[in-house]
Order: sequence, then C-alpha cells, then structure tokens
Amino acid sequence: MSKIYGYCRVSTSKQNIDRQIRNIKAAYSSAVIVQDEYTGTKMSRPNWNKLYPKLTSGDTVVFDSVSRMSRNADDGIKLYMELYAKGIELVFLKEHHIDTSIYKKATEQKVEMTGTDADLILEGVNKYLMRLAENQIRIAFDQAQKEVDDLRERTKEGIETARRNGKQIGGAGQKKPTRVTKKS
Repeated sequence: MSKIYGYCRVSTSKQNIDRQIRNIKAAYSSAVIVQDEYTGTKMSRPNWNKLYPKLTSGDTVVFDSVSRMSRNADDGIKLYMELYAKGIELVFLKEHHIDTSIYKKATEQKVEMTGTDADLILEGVNKYLMRLAENQIRIAFDQAQKEVDDLRERTKEGIETARRNGKQIGGAGQKKPTRVTKKS
C-alpha cells in the first residue's frame, strides 16, 4: 500500500518547523511527517536517510518547497531523478510546476511520428519538449541554491560590516553588557 510522507527541514534548531507541517497537513492530512533540523546544503540528514530506503513505487513525498528537498541544484536534481525512476511521486506545494506528475506528463506528451521525412523534425521537437521539462526542474533547484548562496554572502558582508564598526563577532571572549545607571 502506498504511503504519503511530508518532509520538513529547517537549517537550525532555532527555526520553527510548524509552518511547513501545517502547509503539508492542510494539503495531505494523512501524511506522515518526517522532520530534520540540518542544513539544506548537506544531503546527510538522519531522518531523511531513514525514510529514503523505505520509499517504494507509488509512495508520495510532499515538500513545502523545493528548497526543503535540497538547496544544492546538482544534488537536488540527482535525487529528484532517482526518486522519479523508482516511481516515487514528489509534490512541491510552492512549485507544483515541477511535481513528478507534471514531469511525467511532459515526458509522455510526444508529437506522433508520421512515417515520413518530417519525422526528423518531429524527433527534434520531442527532444526539445523533454529538455524544456528538465529545464523547469533545473531552474527551481538553481533558484533554491541561489537563495542559500545569497544568504551566505549577505551574512559574510554583515559580519564584515560589524567587525569594521568595532563589534566583536561570536561568543568567545565577548564582553558582558555594562549597566548604565543614572546619577541623581
């Protein structure tokens, strides 16, 4: 019997995962929720690693967004294609255009051959349509990776700005704030 899983991930334990759970449960109330609190740049996630080998053809994995699956475009596309090949349905609540059901339709929609020389052109059209579907997936994962790369760059720039303004960054050796009292 096929199962529906909702995969939720946050980068740090300080972030709240409730929004993702709520979104998935609203769309798939029977989904079994699997949660990880690890960075999206690493594919080594304990609960995902437990879920992955359990997945069988016909199962569905629901993500709030593509960035919850992977923020590394190459790893994300590789995983997407592995799961698709295994017959796993992937649903992205914020990017339905790359759900595996949409990708499958795109791969099945082919211009019929005519048995004439025009088939040379039609074959090219079919390859082009397939490439368009693959490019949609690539674009979504590239965007997720760009978001994490931009966040890293902004954080680095913010730390540099703070350092230049004389602020100490990090917990080690940080001075405790001094209390200023008013003199009467």
